[in-house]
Amino acid sequence: MAEQKLLPPGSTIGIIGNGQLGRMTALAAARLGYMCHVFGPDRDSPAEQVAYKATVAQYDDRDALVSFAQACDVVTFEFENIPHESVQLLSEHVDVRPGWNCLHLSQDRLIEKNFINDCGIDTAPFKGVDSLEDLEKAVNELGRPSILKTTRMGYDGKGQALIRPETDLETAYASMANAPSVLEGFVDFQREISVVVARSACGQWTAFEPAENNHVDGILDTSTVPAHLPDGLIEEAVRIAVTLAEKMGLIGLLAVEMFHTKDDRLIVNEMAPRPHNSGHWTQDACYSDQFEQFVRAVCGLPLGSVERRNDLIMKNLIGFDVEKWPDYLNEPNAKLHLYGKSSTRRGRKMGHVNLVYPLGELPKE
Repeated sequence: MAEQKLLPPGSTIGIIGNGQLGRMTALAAARLGYMCHVFGPDRDSPAEQVAYKATVAQYDDRDALVSFAQACDVVTFEFENIPHESVQLLSEHVDVRPGWNCLHLSQDRLIEKNFINDCGIDTAPFKGVDSLEDLEKAVNELGRPSILKTTRMGYDGKGQALIRPETDLETAYASMANAPSVLEGFVDFQREISVVVARSACGQWTAFEPAENNHVDGILDTSTVPAHLPDGLIEEAVRIAVTLAEKMGLIGLLAVEMFHTKDDRLIVNEMAPRPHNSGHWTQDACYSDQFEQFVRAVCGLPLGSVERRNDLIMKNLIGFDVEKWPDYLNEPNAKLHLYGKSSTRRGRKMGHVNLVYPLGELPKE
């Protein structure tokens, strides 16, 4: 096992990206005595509001990136939609955890799916699409319904088109704006789950138990623990997530979304090498949450306990749902987490609330 440099409290963690995931990472880092320097294009961002220092610059600003790297003891990132070339540049000046290769794998759906399959793990059937002719051939092979997605930059339902029996393929392809895309075959699933695993450079890993996810309009609405899974599939879900983290050589955090199929199999949908919306439940249910585990992993600290102390439902506050925040403050079992965003708009993640219950007392559906 490789020896990992331990960063002492007082060190500076650089975070590429300055959204809510960076904000909650910076708060967790502060509890452990670290300072965070965030980098991103927006002023008064959620992460900047709580960080020690902020660099406001574009993600391809080479001079700003080098100065940022020189001011940090380690660098990580809070989302994937940044040029992996920028992360490569940073790695020439400072340790970057996870490495740029993890970012490269996860920010392109076609590369990601091929990697997952190469690890011996199932995904939905898929075909690359670079033209209308490609789409027509892929639909003939994979059938309808199926879903067309851009290979890069799509999230929260963006950059996607559902191919129904009546869908006009020319219209669907036009909605991708000529971006490289992938067509995914339909998966008959019972539920979606996700597993978040932390892994250090010495190979130590810990995995949170699977959460059961429910989406509305392509955006995560709730995550619930415990998930409704047979014990054998709980172990298999963790095995899949750990396998991918190890094969990637990941140092940090990896979230893996999976489908639990009608015939009791697990199929990987997507993965993200950073904290994840479906892991927010850990903040109020576990001894060490996903953000603390993330900080521990990138700083070379021993990983904490992921034991769950409560049952919990995480509810996203999307758009104007955030205006219900006073109601949640009146609920004794509700833990409110707001992101400090200056404006509210439809479909924007403004915060979340964790509804906490004693073990075994989760409300019936």
